[in-house]
Amino acid sequence: MFITCGGEGSGGERMGETGFAAVEKIDGKSTVTRCFSKYPLKLIIPKKAGSSTSDAVWIFSLSYGGGIVSGDRLVLGLSVGDGCTVALTTQASTKVYKSVGSKCSEQILEAKVGSNALLAVIPDPVTCFSTAIYSQKQIFRVSSDSNLVIVDWITSGRHESGEKWDFDFYKSNNSIFIGNEPLLVDSVLLDQKSSPTVAERMKGYQVVAMIIIMGTKLKHIQDQLQIEIQQMMEVYFRPTTVRKREMIPDSGNHPSSPPIFASCSAFGPKVGVVVRILSTRTEAVYDFLRHHLRGLEQFLGAPPYCR
Repeated sequence: MFITCGGEGSGGERMGETGFAAVEKIDGKSTVTRCFSKYPLKLIIPKKAGSSTSDAVWIFSLSYGGGIVSGDRLVLGLSVGDGCTVALTTQASTKVYKSVGSKCSEQILEAKVGSNALLAVIPDPVTCFSTAIYSQKQIFRVSSDSNLVIVDWITSGRHESGEKWDFDFYKSNNSIFIGNEPLLVDSVLLDQKSSPTVAERMKGYQVVAMIIIMGTKLKHIQDQLQIEIQQMMEVYFRPTTVRKREMIPDSGNHPSSPPIFASCSAFGPKVGVVVRILSTRTEAVYDFLRHHLRGLEQFLGAPPYCR
């Protein structure tokens, strides 16, 4: 069972938005109090997405036709009240279709996260078709004790069609504010007009991903991430003399780029961490996310990316 948010005339519209949802505490439980969506955006809220004991609202963001058409503009507003828990996700990868007449497809998310609240933005990856032009902006306004998880990632394209980094333009911007003060601003820009090409710069990697985790509720996940990423990557970045000793003589083995590369760094006054990932395979990133975000199950009632 699920709730489909009402369309135009449902009473939830806000200027310029194609969708909006508000979650507040009602009788001690996180509850959707306002919700609407209209073409080309559709919001679905399952009545039961996690365990019956969890206090989390799951919101699925969908686009009509299974993807974002050239020139589409999706604007979603989200308000997470004090003490509430919300997971914003998708049902499949976000496909961005070929650009027609050099039109840009655009997605904007503006989210407000209250005191002691948790918002987990955990979508599937964006997949841009050949010649696609895509821009994404996500703005998060948080309190000093808010908790936030953001997963933002893109694949190289439709491999089955021979497309690898063949889109024309991709830009993703994530901004986190406490009040009017910026806490983190991050941008990724992939533009075919630059030289060398995007594919040449990627050197065989097929996925670019970023994870942001902040908040005291999630400190144990942050700490574990930092430890495990360091352990995972030190194999590839030991001193050359050590690697040579471990290689079999005359085997033809040579140190190579890791199939998945990850780094982790802190931001703010010990507020959170940013994880950056490159991978040769999409499924390897799914495995990474399942493993390292499994600690969210206690808050969301279900582990991310395990459906």
